[in-house]
Amino acid sequence: MLKRSNIVAAEADLQAYYGELEALSMAALWGQRGGGTEPKSKAVPFVWHWRDVRPQAMRAAELVGTEQAERRVLLLANPGLPFYSATNTLTANIQVVMPGEIARAHRHTAAALRLIIESQGGYTVVNGQRIPMRPGDLVLTPNWTWHDHANDSDAPMLWLDGLDSPLIRMLECGFREEYAGESQPPGEGTDPSFVKYGAGGLRPAWEPTPTVKYSPLWHYPYTQAREALERLAAEGAASPFDGVILEYTNPVTGGPAMPTMGCYVQLLHPGEHTQAHRHTSSAAFHVIEGAGYSVVDGQRLDWEDKDVFCLPGWAFHEHVNSGDRPAILFSHTDVPVLRALDLHREEAHPAGRQ
Repeated sequence: MLKRSNIVAAEADLQAYYGELEALSMAALWGQRGGGTEPKSKAVPFVWHWRDVRPQAMRAAELVGTEQAERRVLLLANPGLPFYSATNTLTANIQVVMPGEIARAHRHTAAALRLIIESQGGYTVVNGQRIPMRPGDLVLTPNWTWHDHANDSDAPMLWLDGLDSPLIRMLECGFREEYAGESQPPGEGTDPSFVKYGAGGLRPAWEPTPTVKYSPLWHYPYTQAREALERLAAEGAASPFDGVILEYTNPVTGGPAMPTMGCYVQLLHPGEHTQAHRHTSSAAFHVIEGAGYSVVDGQRLDWEDKDVFCLPGWAFHEHVNSGDRPAILFSHTDVPVLRALDLHREEAHPAGRQ
């Protein structure tokens, strides 16, 4: 009859054995602290208020130029993590470019997105394509695409930088390259990616189907996203957990905008209080407009216009619009990575709310 063995060794013998293993750069698995029955993120729920962040961004613009700092960015650092990021896999940082400034061209294997917070003009050039940057717009600079930024307006530009750089660092596949010049010469046409792919299910028939894994559409205007939310809201359709929520998709495949980051925009009606759920994916939220709060694992995070807050993985959360106007939230997540690895799980709160 087969059964588990029962060997009770002297503690002195075990410790001597463990010492021998350590000397050989080995260890006993059974002696290590085991994992629990479910994940518990080191990241914690946290909110960065725009009233605190913006003055620091403007102070940075007084102290450091874009020649001294290739990217004048403030890192929003989750207090529960040993490195500077919003969650274990995502950053949510603030970049500022002042009137007349450029941020020089480069490329890297980390994918990036820009959610524009303040702007009266200015643009990003991605692989030679000039893309306008207006408040609420989503601009993509996918993996290994050349990109630089310029502010040709008379007002500061500030935006949310979302990157998958913590994931790239963990995988040790980070590459970076400087462009030959400080900026790319913009090609012909106005906002070419939007002209070609911004009409939903239509694309130029004479061009071959794009083969890159990321979206060939690099500009998702906020005016278009808000109109789509309002149309759907008028139909009365919504998620019990997220309100009226839409995903920014790759118009060719229907999948996520980028292989490592999913992007969403959601509308909460005045007075709406969603049901609670949790999922293994983490997220960073930016409040495009509105005011309210989210309850994350029992902790209340109050938010208002332009605030940023983070959601660790496998944390129950629910959202409340406490204002008298719609609240619109942008979020970027690591959902595509977890789904690709068959690790994405979702679960409703057994009581409906926390």
